[in-house]
Amino acid sequence: MKTVKRIPLAGPVLNGNEREYVLDCIDTGWISANGKYVNQFEQKFAEFCNVKHAISVANGTVALHLPLLAYGVGPGDEIIIPTFTYIATANAVKYCGADPVLVDCEENAWNIDPQKIEEKITSKTKGIIVVHLYGHPVDMDPILEIAKKHNLFVIEDAAEAHGAEYKNNVVGSIGDVATFSFFGNKIISTGEGGMITTNNDELATKMRLLRGQGMDPNKRYWFNVIGYNYRMTNLQAAVGLGQLENIDWHLDQRRRVANAYIEQLAPYSSLFTMQPEMPWAKHSYWMVSILLTDKVKAKRDEIMELMEKDGIEMRPLFYPMHHMPPYFEESTYPVADRISARGFNIPTNATLTDEDIAYICNRLIHHCQNSI
Repeated sequence: MKTVKRIPLAGPVLNGNEREYVLDCIDTGWISANGKYVNQFEQKFAEFCNVKHAISVANGTVALHLPLLAYGVGPGDEIIIPTFTYIATANAVKYCGADPVLVDCEENAWNIDPQKIEEKITSKTKGIIVVHLYGHPVDMDPILEIAKKHNLFVIEDAAEAHGAEYKNNVVGSIGDVATFSFFGNKIISTGEGGMITTNNDELATKMRLLRGQGMDPNKRYWFNVIGYNYRMTNLQAAVGLGQLENIDWHLDQRRRVANAYIEQLAPYSSLFTMQPEMPWAKHSYWMVSILLTDKVKAKRDEIMELMEKDGIEMRPLFYPMHHMPPYFEESTYPVADRISARGFNIPTNATLTDEDIAYICNRLIHHCQNSI
């Protein structure tokens, strides 16, 4: 029986100083939340995002939770989020006792639709979380205008969008605060970890306080507030620093892979389309995402199963929040419903060869043509 080569969806590439820095942590004994690599990683990431503050945390979900806490979000408050996102966006709001208010996505880049936000604003609304979905930035200007008009804060959930740009401004520097994830499948990784960026000095101070159990920075082991143990370890930061030093290479590889897919799949636009790159945007291509057209009669999951049999790891696009039991709504969000039902991610990582990409495209074209 012939063995089918397995092509993974994603995976980290550790080809810089990661090993050297981790061994330094081990040799010196600085393996927990204190150590030079935490500070160095934060400083370098702040420079990368062109902001004053970068605050490392344990993962991308707590990166969302901390700014909500710092803004005083609590029971009775409402936070506007896209329905088409990973569940951590909604969960972070619920951790505060607040309610996520869902908004449909727009047709172009599949991000939250700015034109549908204002109708969801009430006297309980405190802020808006936008999500730069799969690495494509949100159209931020109209959202910032709405936020200013209604005195709302704006959080960029940039977990998937390291290095993406909106009108030549890197994401993480556009809203009031932004959050990133460094999970193992992200553009750069610390295995598990996250980062918060902001130019707001007061907000940064509050988040650093809450991150470290609320310990008074001027009086060790004295606690005036209830905090959280949300710190990143020096070991994780050592990996992150090594990754960040090569961020341009990682981003270039994502674009290389995406451009190869675009070139090879473009002649088959009657079968499927890809998440586009808007003229004002620079996509970071965390995941290359495919949307089946109505001409393909097979269901999305059927195509995915065929691809999996070919040794190609696939994953569906996110299920909208209004389908999830904790956030279920009878309301329909037609754009998110259609894109989610017909879309999937294909392998997007720096290890892909030209041969791999050609094989993936050929199998996808074959299965879709057989389903016309």
